[in-house]
Amino acid sequence: MARRRAAVVLALFVALALGATGLAAFGWHTLHAPLAIPSEGVALDVASGMGLRSVTADLAERGHLRNHRLLAFYGQFTGDATRIHAGEYLLTPGMTPLTLLDKLVAGEVVLHQVTIVEGSRFADMLAALRAHPAIVASALDGDAIMAALGAPGVHPEGQFFPDTYRFARGTAELEVLRSAHEALVTRLEAAWRSRDPAITLRSEYDALILASIIEKETALVAERPLIAGVFHRRLERNMRLQTDPTVIYGLGAAFDGNLRRQDLDTDGPYNTYARAGLPPTPIALPGQGSLEAAVSPDSSDAIYFVATGRGDGSHYFSATLEEHERAVRDYLRRLRQP
Repeated sequence: MARRRAAVVLALFVALALGATGLAAFGWHTLHAPLAIPSEGVALDVASGMGLRSVTADLAERGHLRNHRLLAFYGQFTGDATRIHAGEYLLTPGMTPLTLLDKLVAGEVVLHQVTIVEGSRFADMLAALRAHPAIVASALDGDAIMAALGAPGVHPEGQFFPDTYRFARGTAELEVLRSAHEALVTRLEAAWRSRDPAITLRSEYDALILASIIEKETALVAERPLIAGVFHRRLERNMRLQTDPTVIYGLGAAFDGNLRRQDLDTDGPYNTYARAGLPPTPIALPGQGSLEAAVSPDSSDAIYFVATGRGDGSHYFSATLEEHERAVRDYLRRLRQP
């Protein structure tokens, strides 16, 4: 009898062992089997406070995950169930339950992006940010934004570096602005440290103002140091900069696309036809090329420039008024040509 019982117990242990092995094999296969994800992928939104069990049940209901309880159990067993991050995810073909869990734990959320365009104004940049569907907009004005960024009293124009910024859905507008402002400060400081020692600009802020004017005067990379050189020589000789973009900026909403003689003759802080020196603030958001040109200008003797009218955005640079007047006549003649 004792031998028979021992045989039964042994058989039971063997059966349990084989069953456990089979169950383990089934679990391993299930957790490594690809999810049912179409070629275009599947969007998954994990709300704040949403548990792994709810996430897996949602995917199962939508037909993307089989045996969802097994993944929930595995997450509880490993502790990963308490480490998943809220956010917007994109599930792609080939993902398995385990790689899905890894993605949730790592917080590899979908990143949206917004591009701040070189030469745009602060107001236009802010409007673009606030129109982005993945950004949480605020009602802060420019002064309040700069104060929140730790720069109270600083005019917001020119204080944000043009670039493409990536962020998760639900990111606050101020966080994107913080990244852009910190990028501008870093790049401006670097440009100022590497400045030509011969330039007469007094501060980094003067360099930023000049860079913004250069940015608005030309889109051609090769011309930026040339235009910077013209403006530096004018500043050194106490000549007026006489640059249209500053006047246009000063007109604000009153500018209708047509700059008139009366606009150039009307005094104002941004009218560089009426006042010598730099305007009081930047007039746009300058890019890297303009920042570098502002502190490393061309060393030719040109003090004038005018558009060539060739349609490529290029300018003709002159060292004398006579040469400049000829260039102006050529430009006007090209404009009259059909």
